[in-house]
Amino acid sequence: MKALEIKKGIYWVGAIDWDLSEFHGYLTQRGSTYNAYLIIDEKIVLVDTVKYHLRDEMLSRIRSIIDPAKIDIVISNHTEMDHSGAIPDIMNMAKNATLICSPNGEKGLKKHFDCDGWNFKVVNSNEKINIGKRNLSFVLMQMVHWPDSMATYAIEDKLLMPNDAFGQHMASYERFVDESLFDVVYEEAKKYFANIILPYTRQSTTAVTEVEKLDIDMIAPSHGLIWRGAHVEKILKGYDTWDANICENKAVIIYDTMWGSTKKIAMSIYKAFEAKGIKVEMKNLKKYHISDIMTDLIDSKYICVGSPTLNNTLMPTVASFMYYLKGLRPQNRIAIPFGSYGWAGQSLKEIEDIFKFLKYQILDTIKFEYIPKGNDLEAITQDLISKL
Repeated sequence: MKALEIKKGIYWVGAIDWDLSEFHGYLTQRGSTYNAYLIIDEKIVLVDTVKYHLRDEMLSRIRSIIDPAKIDIVISNHTEMDHSGAIPDIMNMAKNATLICSPNGEKGLKKHFDCDGWNFKVVNSNEKINIGKRNLSFVLMQMVHWPDSMATYAIEDKLLMPNDAFGQHMASYERFVDESLFDVVYEEAKKYFANIILPYTRQSTTAVTEVEKLDIDMIAPSHGLIWRGAHVEKILKGYDTWDANICENKAVIIYDTMWGSTKKIAMSIYKAFEAKGIKVEMKNLKKYHISDIMTDLIDSKYICVGSPTLNNTLMPTVASFMYYLKGLRPQNRIAIPFGSYGWAGQSLKEIEDIFKFLKYQILDTIKFEYIPKGNDLEAITQDLISKL
């Protein structure tokens, strides 16, 4: 395993997780990478590490450049174990290394690992260290997406290493976005934001605002491919848009169905959006995973969720989606609960309650006992057209 030079004297020494299929409850159909970066200067610096089971791959890449024992500084931008998992191995090899982290990073690392004998140096935003020809500075990015998160900025190289921010879950031989298909990488970055960063848009806005003050020509995140050149501005603009909760005039209809009645209602709702010229997508939870649906919802104005009533409650797939949505908390949406029932309709109230918790405007609640007939379905469409 060889390192790859991304800037003069700065190397990618991470690991590729081709087998990763799930992360934090969302599907990672394209796998992932855990990116670590080695800076060769008067002091040798390792920025982040990798998930524990891939430590040998990272060490092999480091050894293609230097002996890991010669590392002088280890920077932990984020305590989560997909990035800190190999820190104990490095600190055991590099006996005299200093471990740099945020104030919350020190607390977190000490709760994760046996840190006896480690030489910690805590840094704050705008603090600088000199490593020879280079100076490194730091930007605290608290709650993007953990309290300890921060970014490392190599000033002379115009290189930002922001850990989880601007990342994507993609296993790839290529290391740079411009070597791959931009639309695919951007969609994965959008999915990452929708499923990881979304609950923390206020903190993300603050962090991205600070980052945008820097002179950056490359962003090297901890997951996925590296942004450089014109693509830097594109991903920064993407985060500005997603942080600001800017929605398009489009709708997503999410549902599950037992005997087809709820699906019939979903199709009637679809026809209403179509009649109004509003882009609309149908997402049957038997087919689409909740994490992929969140990628569609990140910029959708309308959220429609439907479920039959099963055992006095929601279908399990719908319940899973609704609680996932509640945790991720996209804001300022217009909502439509809908569904069918037999002798009780509790499922609709459960959907409504979560929509109310999220402070959504509920445009309409649509429910039918047993099977809606043709006239009923047409009435749903026409009534909704009048309200859109």
